[in-house]
Amino acid sequence: MHTSGMIKDWLTNLLLVKASCYESSGSYPKRANTEQLQKIFNKYAHIEHNGERYMSAKDFVQGYLGLLPNENSNETSLKLLAGIVDTSKDGLISFAEFQAFEGLLCVPDALYKTAFQLFDINGNGMIGHKEFVEVISKTELYQRLPFNMDSSFMELYFGKEKKRVINYAEFSQFLHDFHEECGTEAFRKFDKDGIGFISALDFQDVMVNVKSHLLTKEVQDNLVAAAGGLQGGHKVSFPYFMAFNSLLNNMELVKRIYLNATNGHRNQEITKEEFLYSAQMMSQITPLEVDILFLLCHLLHQTGRIVYSDLQSIAPEQYFKHITNRVTEYHAVSGPEDRGVVIQIMESMYRFTLGSLAGATGATAVYPIDLVKTRMQNQRTGSFIGELMYRNSFDCFKKVVRHEGVTGLYRGLVPQLMGVSPEKAIKLTVNDLVRDKLSDKNGNLPFYCEMLAGGCAGGCQVIFTNPLEIVKIRLQVAGEIATGSKIRAWSVVKDLGLFGLYKGAKACLLRDIPFSAIYFPTYAHTKARMADENGYNHPLTLLASGAIAGVPAASLVTPADVIKTRLQVVARAGQTTYNGVFDAARKIYAEEGARAFWKGTAARVCRSSPQFGVTLLTYEVLQRLFYVDFGGTRPTGSEQNIPSTGVADTARSTNPDHVGGYQIVLPIINGIETKFGLSLPKFGPIV
Repeated sequence: MHTSGMIKDWLTNLLLVKASCYESSGSYPKRANTEQLQKIFNKYAHIEHNGERYMSAKDFVQGYLGLLPNENSNETSLKLLAGIVDTSKDGLISFAEFQAFEGLLCVPDALYKTAFQLFDINGNGMIGHKEFVEVISKTELYQRLPFNMDSSFMELYFGKEKKRVINYAEFSQFLHDFHEECGTEAFRKFDKDGIGFISALDFQDVMVNVKSHLLTKEVQDNLVAAAGGLQGGHKVSFPYFMAFNSLLNNMELVKRIYLNATNGHRNQEITKEEFLYSAQMMSQITPLEVDILFLLCHLLHQTGRIVYSDLQSIAPEQYFKHITNRVTEYHAVSGPEDRGVVIQIMESMYRFTLGSLAGATGATAVYPIDLVKTRMQNQRTGSFIGELMYRNSFDCFKKVVRHEGVTGLYRGLVPQLMGVSPEKAIKLTVNDLVRDKLSDKNGNLPFYCEMLAGGCAGGCQVIFTNPLEIVKIRLQVAGEIATGSKIRAWSVVKDLGLFGLYKGAKACLLRDIPFSAIYFPTYAHTKARMADENGYNHPLTLLASGAIAGVPAASLVTPADVIKTRLQVVARAGQTTYNGVFDAARKIYAEEGARAFWKGTAARVCRSSPQFGVTLLTYEVLQRLFYVDFGGTRPTGSEQNIPSTGVADTARSTNPDHVGGYQIVLPIINGIETKFGLSLPKFGPIV
C-alpha cells in the first residue's frame, strides 16, 4: 500500500472504524488487560534480546496483522508499517510498544495518530520536510504523479529553507491540504498551455491516479461522459475540476442536504430546485457542484431527479454500524435479475422461519400481561352477585399469583407458542411480500399501499390466530372456575371440533385487519424517524419503534377484541350468550354500556405494544445475524459491506488474537489508503 493512498484510506476508515467498533453503547473499543496482551505478544514475538522478547517487522505485520503475506512482499512497505508501532525505531517491537499502540487504537483520532506515526520515522514526535519526502516518495501516488517537493505549498508548511518541523495537530491539517494540492498540481501538468482547461481523457487520468479513493466504480466508468456533460465538448475547466472534487469530498454533507429536503425519507425523489433550496438553508455547496451532482445521477440512472440510492452510488456510506458480527451470510442470487419463482419461494420460507422465532420470543415475553387482559375482558358487570372478581388489572395479576401460583400466569402458553409462531410468521412474511410487490423501482411505497400490505398480513394470519386464541382464552379463564380436574389444551380442541375452532372468526378479522393496517405503516415511519442520519437503527430504536406503533394499533381495535373474547369464551350459568358479532355488540352495549367495549384496553396496550416491539426487534436482528441475499428487499441494517474502493469489507478482525484496540487495527491501516489516498506497494522490489 502506498503511504499517500494508505493514509487517505485511514481517514475514510476512521469513520468506518469508529462506527464499526461501537459497542451497543456506542463507545470506542475497550482496552485489553495487560495479562491478555502479554500472552498474545509472546505468541508472535520470536526474537530474544538481552533476556527480553521482541517482535520483528515480519512478526508484527505478516504474523500478527496478517498483512503482506506473500513471500515477494515489499520489504520497504513492511518496515514502514512496523515502524508505526516501533516508536524507538530500532527495528524491534517491545511489549511496551505493542501495548502502547493498542491503547492508541482506542482513542477517537486513532486514524490520524496512526498516520502521523507512519511518517514520524525518527520517532521524535515531530515531522520535518526530509521525513515526509522519505515516506511519501515510497507511495504509489508519488510514483504515478511525482510532486514538486520544493513548491511554494511545501514552503508554507516547512519554511523556505525546509527546516521547520510540524507537530501532530499541524500534520493532520497538512495531510489533508497536501492531497488537495496533489490534484491541483496534476491539473497544471496536463494543462501544458496554461489555458485553464484539460481534456476529458486527462481529467479521467488525474481522477483515477490521484483521486481514486473517492471514486466508486459507477463514477469511474462515467468520468469521460461527466467531463463534457455541462460544458459541451470534451474539455474540463479548472473550476469544474475543483467543483467535481469538492462534491466527492463532501458527499456526506450532500446526503444530509437531501435528507433535510425530504424530511428524512430516503425514497423520495427531489428536483434540482428543491435540492438547491435545502442546500442554501444548510451549507455553502455551490450551484456548480449541484449541477455536477445531478449530471452524475442522470448518467447513472437516467432521471432528472435524485433519490438517496443515487447518492449511495456516487459515494457509499463511509461507515456502518452493527450489533454483532453475522453468524452466516449467503447469497442466493448474483443480482435481482436472477430472481425466479423458486428463489422467491425460498425467500418467503426464510422470512417465515425467522418470523416464527420472533413471534415465539415476543409472545413469551408478554404472556402474563395477555392472561390478565383476557380475564379482565371476560369479566361481566351487571346484576349478578359475585360477578366482579377483579377490581383492575393489577388486582387480577395479584389474585392469579396468590390463588394459582406464578405458573398460573402462563396458563395456555404451550398452545400459544404452537400457534403464535406461524401466526406472526405469516403476518411478517405477507407484509414484507406485499410491500415488495407494491413498491416502485426506487423503493417508494404510498401510504395507502402500506396500509393495504398490513391489512393483507392481518387477514392472512386469522387462519392461525382464531384457533390459537379460542384455545388460549378458554385455558386462561379456566383458573376462575373451581373444578376437580385440570383443563388441558387437547380437551378444549376436542370439545370445539374443527368448525368450533373458528368461532368468532369474523370478530377476529374485524380486529386483526385494522390492527395490522395501522401497526405496520406506523412502525415503518417511526423506525425511519428514529434512525440515525445514515438510516441505521440501533436495537433500542427498533424496540422503541415497535412498542410505539403498538399503542394506537392495539387501543383502537379493542372493541373488536372484546367482542371476539365474549364470543369465544364459554358462558357460565346465568351469563348472556351471543349469536354473532352484531348480536354481541348490541347486547354488550345494552347491558353494560359503551365503556364495556374498552375493557382491558390498558392491559391490551401493555401486552401488544411490548410484544410487537420484541417481535420486530427479534425479526430484524435475526435477519442481520443470519443474512441471506435473495435479490429482493434487504432487511434494514443488513448492509454491512462497504462497496467503495479500498475500504475493508469487515469492521472487526476475525483473528481471535486481535483484542481491545487491535480489533480495529486492520480497518485503521486500510483507512489510510481509502481516506488519504496514500497506498504503499504490497509486492515487488524495495522502492
